[in-house]
Amino acid sequence: MLLRALVSQLTEQFAQAGIEAPNVEAEVLIAEVLGINRGQLGAQIITEGVAEPQQLETILAFADRRAAREPLQHLTGRAYFRNLELSVGKGVFIPRPETELLAQLGIDALRAATETTVKAGERPLGIDLGTGSGAIALALATEVPGATIHAVEYSDEAYPWTTKNFEKYRATGADANLRQGDLRVAFAEFDGLVDVVVTNPPYIPVDMVPIYPEVALHDPALALYGGEDGLDLVRAASKTGLRLLKPGGFFAVEHADIQGPSVVELLRSDGWLQVQQHQDFNQRDRVVSAVRP
Repeated sequence: MLLRALVSQLTEQFAQAGIEAPNVEAEVLIAEVLGINRGQLGAQIITEGVAEPQQLETILAFADRRAAREPLQHLTGRAYFRNLELSVGKGVFIPRPETELLAQLGIDALRAATETTVKAGERPLGIDLGTGSGAIALALATEVPGATIHAVEYSDEAYPWTTKNFEKYRATGADANLRQGDLRVAFAEFDGLVDVVVTNPPYIPVDMVPIYPEVALHDPALALYGGEDGLDLVRAASKTGLRLLKPGGFFAVEHADIQGPSVVELLRSDGWLQVQQHQDFNQRDRVVSAVRP
């Protein structure tokens, strides 16, 4: 089947299913199955490229599942985050582009800490609380190769995916270390020694159902809901950050766009200094950072 016709067919199917940017999704799905990128797919469309019968069978089967609002990442078994290719599937939260802001803030803080720690003959130490797929921790470890990163994940369902991702990037030299546990009590051995703590905790209020079926039906509840007001794990992460960080250490937490003022107030009440709001690429409040007194 001609790739041009296949893109049109999937675009129409996805549009009818209510998927945003159906043309983009169609191209991404087809390119993933063919093992190429969208630019290469575009070139093949121009040259009247075709999908072979086995490829077509897979594409059409995936398209039906995607039209039923199963996440594309669950179909392909992988998700992309910054420079990472991560294994994902049922039970683990799929990393979002918005979270790259949190990772960048952590990376910048670690790079700044490197200048101080190297002079003391040490490596900067970063911690990711509730790492999920490992996206943030592995971004820090791979983009700041002089740093040591530790991460904790609570979920039994997510942990096998997290382990697989950490093993992959540790094999390439990343100093990224994973353990299973509760972020409230994790890493007691590092109390007062850490340079950077980052976290993307569950922050949806329990009585608020996400509007996107991909989230409501397929993301694990443990990674979504954060208590009555959504901030239970933000409060816990704040306390853990104060325990772990050295004076002057950097803390950053992701939150829902409407929660910015509440998170700022929460951190200030806990005694954090230099509390600052940051906006994502959509100009929405997404992360609050602070400095340990």
